[in-house]
Amino acid sequence: MTESSVAVLLFTAVSIGLVHTLIGVDHSLPFVVLGHARGWSLRKVLAITAACGLAHVLSSVVIGVAGISVGVALERLELVEGVRGSLAAWLLIAFGLTWATWGFIRGRRGEHHSHRHAHDDGSLHEHGHDHARQHLHAHEATVDGRKLGFMAFWSLFLIFAFGPCEALIPMLMFPAAEHAWGVVVLVTAAFGITTIGTMMAVVGAAYVGLGRLSLHRFEKHADVFAGLAIAGSGAAISLLGL
Repeated sequence: MTESSVAVLLFTAVSIGLVHTLIGVDHSLPFVVLGHARGWSLRKVLAITAACGLAHVLSSVVIGVAGISVGVALERLELVEGVRGSLAAWLLIAFGLTWATWGFIRGRRGEHHSHRHAHDDGSLHEHGHDHARQHLHAHEATVDGRKLGFMAFWSLFLIFAFGPCEALIPMLMFPAAEHAWGVVVLVTAAFGITTIGTMMAVVGAAYVGLGRLSLHRFEKHADVFAGLAIAGSGAAISLLGL
């Protein structure tokens, strides 16, 4: 391959990696809303974003290189990626709706209310509590939060592993056909670094920006809003092709 053709491939990989990440709401929104709902630190949100982005890119690389190596036509590989894309979108919708439903039920159980008791001397005493926390100790709440965080991370990780990078495989076809595997690595690295870097930049900016808003009155329903936002991003992929 000539130097000019390699340069064109690399420029294309960077450009497509940047654009497809910026217009894909699923590449950023789930991490921002879940991070705030679960109270994750910015460092943790970015680490999870990077891990999911890596799974997102590498899954397409593995399928693309394996298919090209055994002579599978581009049309068939694109069909496989299309099926994976539809599956990832529906998995996002299912995960989001499940998370929102759990958040709603948890919120209803945690509704603050009061009870009034009459003492022997005729005086009345009133105290408030909520059923979600009345018997919880601090360490139990911490364990519960870790389990939820663990579940949220692996759910997103698997969804992003299913999510395809449709534009990457065609860019690998030309150098792979000429057995220029060094160029395949360069194109993959350019696309992957751009995609993951853009994801982290957008997520970081949105996470910090959202944290500066006054949303205290919505904190009780944070998981509901997070789940609906995630489901919405999946619907945007499925219906609008974003």
